[in-house]
Amino acid sequence: MANTRSATKPSARERLLAAANELFYAEGVQTVGIDRIIEHAGVAKASLYNTFGGKEQLIRAYLDSHHTSTSEGIERAIARHDTPRERLLSVFEAQGEVFAQPDFHGCAFVSAAAEARPGSLVDQAADEYRAWIRAKFTGLAKDAGAANPEALARQLQLLYDGAGLSARMDHDPSAAIAARAAASALLDAAVTGTVEDGLEPAAPASA
Repeated sequence: MANTRSATKPSARERLLAAANELFYAEGVQTVGIDRIIEHAGVAKASLYNTFGGKEQLIRAYLDSHHTSTSEGIERAIARHDTPRERLLSVFEAQGEVFAQPDFHGCAFVSAAAEARPGSLVDQAADEYRAWIRAKFTGLAKDAGAANPEALARQLQLLYDGAGLSARMDHDPSAAIAARAAASALLDAAVTGTVEDGLEPAAPASA
């Protein structure tokens, strides 16, 4: 019986990461000190340094876990749809599901990067996450027939970012619905060619 309990007990790494996810996300990566993480996880201080090396590495692992959970949520939303159009717009549906969670505190990467040193592990994690989002939008835009997938992806990422900020600051999960509607209009324009490189078509010259 004791062996069964031991086998199912979370490892020190899992407990530290769970504590980091809870405290860092709710209060900020700089506000929360190592001692609180260790106490919350119920491990020895040496466990943190032996497992992660230090606080910055723990923050990086925390952000990597957010990257994984976010990308998995987006991929699940995409898989629910068959048409390229709906698959692209489903990214905002996945975002709305996150906004509706009672413990939503905004984008973990925005919060962490605001306090990070340029070039740090935290900064790198944020850059990698944003590159992934941009690449995902670019691929989906290409599949949906956008004339300039890269330009549309940039527009969609701006909507994605803005929806996250609005949902957090206004406490309004419906920001994702508004972002999806705007994304739908941008996609229509990109496919029909009425918008090029993110610019509205010029007004016709007067006679």
